[in-house]
Amino acid sequence: MNPHDMIPARDFCVHHNIELSFIRTLQAHGMIETVTLEETLFVPDVQLEKLEKIVRLYADLDINVEGIDTIIHLLQRIEEQQAQIVQLKNRLERYEDRS
Repeated sequence: MNPHDMIPARDFCVHHNIELSFIRTLQAHGMIETVTLEETLFVPDVQLEKLEKIVRLYADLDINVEGIDTIIHLLQRIEEQQAQIVQLKNRLERYEDRS
């Protein structure tokens, strides 16, 4: 992975006023992916939106890591089901147009 596509985890933590150990805990629970280069922990750009959502749940709503993991899992299932609904609606429209 290109270092330009990542930000140092420490910079993210300073900006969001959280401890680096929180990032490590999220990574240990498999909630986010991190990369270590030359003993520096980085967060890939593609993980930032998810990580910022997690930080908001943690900091603003005071939800623990296990609760956040459950919420993230449920949100992913909702997104998958919404995509299925769109797909089924599109298929249904094709059959209705033939009538």
